Amino acid sequence: METFIGKPIKRREDARFLKGAGTYTDDIKLPKMAHTAFVRSPYAHAKILSIDTSEAEKSEGVIAIYTGSDGCGEYGVPCGWQVDFKNGETMREPKHPLLAKDKIRHLGEAVAIVVAETLAQARDAAELVEVDYEELPAVTDAKAAMETGAPKVHDEWPDNAAFDWCIGNDRAEVEAALASAHHVTEMEYRNQRLAPNAIEPRSYIADYDVNGDKWTLYTSTQNPHLIRLLLCAFVLGIPEHKVRVVSKDVGGGFGSKIYHYTEEALLTWISREIGRPVKWTSDRSEAFLTDAHGRDHVVKSRMGFDKDGKIVAHLTDEYCAMGAYLSTFAPAVPTYLHGTLFQGVYTTPLIHLNVTAPFTHTVAVDAYRGAGRPEATYLLERMLSKAAKEMGMDPAEIRFKNFIPPFDGVNEPGYQTQVALQYDSGNYKGVLKRGLEMLGYEDFRKEQEAARKNGKLLGVGISTYIEGCGIAPSAVVGSLGARAGLYEVGHVRVQPTGKVQVLTGAHSHGQGHETVFAQFVADKLGIAMDDVEIEHGDTDQVAFGMGTYGSRSLAVGGSAIIKSIDKILEKGAKIAAHKLEAAEEDLEYAEGKWTVKGTDKSISFGDVSLTAYVPHDYPEGLEPGLDFSSFYDPTNFTYPFGTHIAVVEVDADTGKVDLQRFVACDDVGNVMNPMIVEGQIHGGVVQGVGQALLEEVVYDGGGQMISGSYMDYAMPRADDVPNIETDRTTTPCPHNPLGVKGAGEAGAIGSTPAVVNAVVDALSHLGVTDIQMPLTPQRVWKAIQAQT
Repeated sequence: METFIGKPIKRREDARFLKGAGTYTDDIKLPKMAHTAFVRSPYAHAKILSIDTSEAEKSEGVIAIYTGSDGCGEYGVPCGWQVDFKNGETMREPKHPLLAKDKIRHLGEAVAIVVAETLAQARDAAELVEVDYEELPAVTDAKAAMETGAPKVHDEWPDNAAFDWCIGNDRAEVEAALASAHHVTEMEYRNQRLAPNAIEPRSYIADYDVNGDKWTLYTSTQNPHLIRLLLCAFVLGIPEHKVRVVSKDVGGGFGSKIYHYTEEALLTWISREIGRPVKWTSDRSEAFLTDAHGRDHVVKSRMGFDKDGKIVAHLTDEYCAMGAYLSTFAPAVPTYLHGTLFQGVYTTPLIHLNVTAPFTHTVAVDAYRGAGRPEATYLLERMLSKAAKEMGMDPAEIRFKNFIPPFDGVNEPGYQTQVALQYDSGNYKGVLKRGLEMLGYEDFRKEQEAARKNGKLLGVGISTYIEGCGIAPSAVVGSLGARAGLYEVGHVRVQPTGKVQVLTGAHSHGQGHETVFAQFVADKLGIAMDDVEIEHGDTDQVAFGMGTYGSRSLAVGGSAIIKSIDKILEKGAKIAAHKLEAAEEDLEYAEGKWTVKGTDKSISFGDVSLTAYVPHDYPEGLEPGLDFSSFYDPTNFTYPFGTHIAVVEVDADTGKVDLQRFVACDDVGNVMNPMIVEGQIHGGVVQGVGQALLEEVVYDGGGQMISGSYMDYAMPRADDVPNIETDRTTTPCPHNPLGVKGAGEAGAIGSTPAVVNAVVDALSHLGVTDIQMPLTPQRVWKAIQAQT
């Protein structure tokens, strides 16, 4: 029997995507569907003095116009994670209105929505809506927002702090260790704000059925059930059984489509008001203004070392922007997804992180590919490389000195960090050793030295990362402020003919679930992949699941499916034993059939499934059918890790960085489909390179976004990235049945500091010690000029 796990099988879903036959929300056309256009604020902070819709209402095709003074004004979108202040004060959670009524708090905030027969008519009418604003001072910088006298985002509180938080050892103890350290490395920098830029913009269609008193919301989301829960229980007060949320094909998310946005709730409310389906699809300009952004940390850090280069203490203070309102998972990002990774892969004995999370007059900041872990890795890996230079050590050597020793989490317990987490398994020396071999590190250093003599600026940058994936378990995250469980559901339905339908609460937006899930299901059952169908994205079909984010799909969603398969095989064995007139314990299951051990007596999976549904000759007292649903709530995160190494050449005359080589050796546990894992790594690396060299959301002092299009926001292109050289080590996760760890975010976590380290290494002999991201030609050129 053919096996499928570990095979580079081409993605089955690509057949429809490559033919243009995918079904994205914007592709859906319903009878009598109306279209919408928003009136959005041109200011970041302003009072709304008046809104006049009279001329717009006369415009051709207009069905209705709504403002915050209408019925929708009473509703607001909630936050899904609560992080309270260190002193015990409750997190400040402002109402996030569906339409702003009295005050604007970020550029692009919606003040009105026009509903019309066509999109063109809606847009034309929106231009006729007259809004009188009184512009107010704005603050867009996270640190500046906490200064005395800064413009307030929400007047009801004494300052702009949403919360503050800390983790690790006692601050005084860490300060004392730094004071007595042989060497202290310091850094101050900004981990810049990024726009997610999924290829498919957000899109929603709400359809109210007056006869059934039910709603269907078609939405480009990563987690349909969570959207339904928030929409029904916390916004509109609709009974959940009256709302169906459907998310078919989704063209990328990177975290930005996790959240419950105001537009989803508003369109749902409008569909009942007008008694017709209503649609909104963001254009790219709206996406820049309204999709939740990522990163935006202002960091000051100190790391102390002994005379041998061993880390003795690490202390960091951060200002982490929340934006004008708290997005669904925003408070968790700079705290429990960030501070808990401050150990990295190193035996740091003392750690303290202090976070202040201010409101700013900007769009909300939430999880973006990696969600807190890239920010932690960037800090650690830049600090290690900077310290190595200052102490006259090789950047690989200082890492080897500080690595946590290898452990498998089976024969010895996982590694307990200073920042709450216990790592599952890891061999961090192994991935760095392999990465250096792939690069030919010693030979490169010789080449670099020779190149410098000829005026050529070559550099190499190392980054060895770890991340926490598959956020878990529910009881733990609940105690930390999560307002939802983080389990997953897997429903396996065997048809009478032995064909299998799998319904999963995980959601695919480019990961290849339809292929990978079918691989391990077929492998486990010993049947053909073509006999397995994967369904997701419809709350009327799938039991309550938590969707896809945090690289959780296989580790959590796949484990739920395995639990259901185990139940099917257990029940199937009872039926097989009855048919074969043997004891269950005398049967073994392999290659799609139950066999009596030591004999040639067997019965196939298909025959057992048919018997389950045609139970004429059937075990007494056993229910018919072969259909099980299971929930899996993980006992820990999974912890993939790896080494990324970048080689660059810098043009001294222009400051342009040429990324010449990129080596990635990752350990994501057991691998179901190496081709898909490699693709995930490639995609993540490109996004990480984008942050290092190109991407930045920039607001001016008045809160205007001056990088709100692809004319000003630079995205990586094919010629910005070389062929990415990949390899893997395998350290299985000991606590989930597949032994997998997660791969979706790894590339974006390890790559950014590798590239920046490489550029600084190329210029280090000139005296350059740091350059702020993104490392644009102008910034690199200025850094060179400052040293010459």
